[in-house]
Amino acid sequence: MLNNLDPATQTMVRNLKEKTGKSLDEWIVVARTSGFSKHKEMLNYLKNEYGLTYGYANLVALSAQAQMQAEASGTQMGEKELIAEQYAGEKAALLPIYNALIAGVQAFGPDVEIAPKKTYVSLRRSKQFALLQPTTKTRLDVGINLKGIPPTGRLEASGSFNSMVSHRVRLESIDQVDRELINWLKDAYDAA
Repeated sequence: MLNNLDPATQTMVRNLKEKTGKSLDEWIVVARTSGFSKHKEMLNYLKNEYGLTYGYANLVALSAQAQMQAEASGTQMGEKELIAEQYAGEKAALLPIYNALIAGVQAFGPDVEIAPKKTYVSLRRSKQFALLQPTTKTRLDVGINLKGIPPTGRLEASGSFNSMVSHRVRLESIDQVDRELINWLKDAYDAA
């Protein structure tokens, strides 16, 4: 979780545990079980009942509300469920391509984070280096962050595909998961 936060917030999260004896996750449970759902009510509850400073109470209240909103919108689905949903129905034929990509990427090291979202899977190290998206029923797109590398051949500019990556490779069969593609992903991983 800390990797997704800006440095100042990361410091606050670390200091919260040190100063209060509870981690952010533990405080989120306290806030969520308080019976309050509005930000200001939660913030005041944490300040008045537990003596948290405004900054810490605000951090906890915002985090608790974000978690509740994510659950309400369905984005807190389990990783397996998100992937199963992405490759269900007409897109089921793309699952072997996805699995081959994941196998190739996991060989990079133990710090590869596979983070499924609603419509794609983010591949992260210290930051996102690629994403895998079943775009159509016959095509899986691999978005790759390769800053400073000119597009060439099947390594095309991402264009309107996704602004979080610089390049895209379109895959329609498992044999397209080749050494060249894995090398591009490894370069992006190394730069992350």
